[in-house]
Amino acid sequence: MPHTRLVTLLGKAVRQQRHLRDLTQSELAKAAGVTQAAVARIESGNRAVSITLLERLFAAMDVQLVVGVEPLDAHLDARIDELAARPIGERIDELGLNETLDRLTDFPQVLTGSTAALLQGAPVPVDAVEIALRWQDSKRFTGWLEANYGQRWNARWGEFGGVWLEPEEPGEHRWSTRYGEIRATMCDELPETIEVRHGGRDYRVVPLVELELTEPRAADLLRRYRARHRAVQS
Repeated sequence: MPHTRLVTLLGKAVRQQRHLRDLTQSELAKAAGVTQAAVARIESGNRAVSITLLERLFAAMDVQLVVGVEPLDAHLDARIDELAARPIGERIDELGLNETLDRLTDFPQVLTGSTAALLQGAPVPVDAVEIALRWQDSKRFTGWLEANYGQRWNARWGEFGGVWLEPEEPGEHRWSTRYGEIRATMCDELPETIEVRHGGRDYRVVPLVELELTEPRAADLLRRYRARHRAVQS
């Protein structure tokens, strides 16, 4: 693996996970069966590192490396431009949002993430209904998932299925259901919301200002949209 931005990011990820567990480099090295010097080189981001070694380090901290891909910047800009030209109602229908919400009645929840941004007029890509719900309602949510053919995202296999549904179990809070994909933000209390209205229906959503503080994925998309919008206007 050559010295690239990815090497730097991987080193940063190892360091962050180690700090979260209050481990020294020596303690992590011992748990993973490597040298302290190897851990130091990886965290510095200045040396190439093998995937096998990275997996050993993460496994020693009870986490795993998940690899994903995303569109190149030019493709993402084109996607934002395309979404900006489409009516919000059309995008709501495409997402199947109303159908999902009509059935999510077993427990209180509010819309968050990119879904909330969409409903507030931001042309950001949305590929799942994103909700915030309380930990105290997790059993009811699990029951709802069981009744609606829910399968949880399995990061190890890169597909849905093969892991426990319950939010309390380790893993991403991401499920496929008979009504489409749902992503959840679990919290002790539901966040403050505002009300927006589209097509004669009211939606409770987390405000854009709050999203930018609490939802990294949505925040990155919102910043990109605003930068794109300013560039077009200038």
